[in-house]
Amino acid sequence: MSVQGITEDDIANYLANTPGFFERHAELLASVQLTSPHGQRAVSLQERQMEMLREKIKGLELKIIEMIRNGQDNVAISDRLHRWTRAIMLTANPSELPEVLVRELKHQFLIPQGGIRLWGADDAFNMLPFAQDVSGDMKSFASSLTMPYCGVNSGFEAVRWLDDPATVMSLALIPLRHGPEHNNAFGLLVLGSPDPTRYTADMGTEFLMRIGEIAGAGLSRLLPVE
Repeated sequence: MSVQGITEDDIANYLANTPGFFERHAELLASVQLTSPHGQRAVSLQERQMEMLREKIKGLELKIIEMIRNGQDNVAISDRLHRWTRAIMLTANPSELPEVLVRELKHQFLIPQGGIRLWGADDAFNMLPFAQDVSGDMKSFASSLTMPYCGVNSGFEAVRWLDDPATVMSLALIPLRHGPEHNNAFGLLVLGSPDPTRYTADMGTEFLMRIGEIAGAGLSRLLPVE
């Protein structure tokens, strides 16, 4: 629209930079008619502004609800992680640590199946289930992981460590290290689920990395004294 060289942008800029205009011409607020987004009826400028504000408030309310829900979920996860870590720390007998670690992890995070193998443990634990033989390829694969593997069950050796490997559709493989300065893994934690979407290649692994760090630190008590 252009009237004698005046464009819509000129009018918009004038109104934006002249806040007193509608104070001096308050009757315009009631007389200007706009189309309502909720139908073809005409509404006043004031009513349209109210509708826009209601929509904005509704959007903000939804965001707040989502933030509260995410906050509650984070608190719940933090509580579960705390209880799991506490169970590890309260286990006095080192030989019981792998079993406690896996059992409590499954319980706290509702994981259907879990297993663990350590190949760097002290010889005193050689006869225990977690110290059973692991192939060299599996050890090399664990050490090559810079972050947990998440994805479909494609026949990994580690799946056979689980109680019912035939039902596992997706899994997470978490390398266990003595600390960030150690490249070679001394064990591997495997989590399995019959749900193919429980562990996927595109999921975030930061939380699983924290699980691996805590597990590696706790299980370091089983390593030979250097």
